Amino acid sequence: FVEEAGLAAWIQEQVAAIDLTDADALAAVSERIRARFREQPMPPEAAAAIRRAYRELDDGPVAVRSSATAEDLPDMSFAGQQDTYLNVVGEDALLEAVVACWSSLWTARAMGYRARNGIDQRTVRLAVVVQRMVQSEVSGVLFTANPLTGRRTETVIDATFGLGEALVSGQVEPDHYVVETATGRIIEKRLGAKATVIRSRDGGGVAAETMDRAQEQALTDDQIRELTELGRQVAAFYDFPQDIEWAFAGGKLYLLQSRPITSLFPLPPVGDAEDLHVFISFGAIQGMLDPMTPLGRDVIKAIFAGGGRLFGYETDYRSQKVLWDAAERLWGDLTPMLRHPIGRRLYRWAI
Repeated sequence: FVEEAGLAAWIQEQVAAIDLTDADALAAVSERIRARFREQPMPPEAAAAIRRAYRELDDGPVAVRSSATAEDLPDMSFAGQQDTYLNVVGEDALLEAVVACWSSLWTARAMGYRARNGIDQRTVRLAVVVQRMVQSEVSGVLFTANPLTGRRTETVIDATFGLGEALVSGQVEPDHYVVETATGRIIEKRLGAKATVIRSRDGGGVAAETMDRAQEQALTDDQIRELTELGRQVAAFYDFPQDIEWAFAGGKLYLLQSRPITSLFPLPPVGDAEDLHVFISFGAIQGMLDPMTPLGRDVIKAIFAGGGRLFGYETDYRSQKVLWDAAERLWGDLTPMLRHPIGRRLYRWAI
């Protein structure tokens, strides 16, 4: 679409001509770019392919979502930077939504976020995902690790009535549940106001309703446990903690999207990671708060191993189990010491 319309070079000229830290300039160039997208006709071959695929979905309501090359990277998340269009009905409306979604690669917030994170504006691309619309009674997000505490053994669920747009856009205070993943035991249950409910409209689009359901639990306890088990399976499949969007419709659970959680601080790779461990930052004790080089970490481990040999402990710095790497820093595992009465007394004396 961009190449056939001859937009690629023109877009880069527009972006290169402004200060990407200037919010007003970003907004102005974004509007110019998106207006040009709206003016361009969809290439006939692309339009025909989209129409055929839409008919295979029985011409029903669909969600039009972005999938950009710079989204959900291991060290940053671009979630919410591009646009989503819900309950799109009809072929013509779908074609318009696809073009609008393509153009959302150039929203002011997306360009600004890329600039702040050092992403080259010339390298980004965006595809559009069209999904059959789930008319959810309850929806929300699930984290297979607690994003506030970092606990990998806890599942956190936020839930609200209606479509999840109200939650992900920050329009509603959702219910909040914390679950012990291994057992399904609900540790915390906090009901939110859930004052705004977004539902699909007949004929396409969505509408917000105001409701008072603060005392009504969005999910039953059985649904909370069903969600927790789904999250556990998805995280095991990807072998990494996941941020999941989900929905219940007609009593059936739907998995809408899964992406890695990018905000968790890395854990030292201890063998029994399921057990609780107490780590102390070697760098913080020494007043070295910046990341350490691999050579620096290996030297400190070698010195530590040499000190152990003075007390009769033969150990290799590469196989020792006290100092661990995480986030380019060294962490001392105090767990064995704190499990012993004498060790606890020594720790209190040292601290």
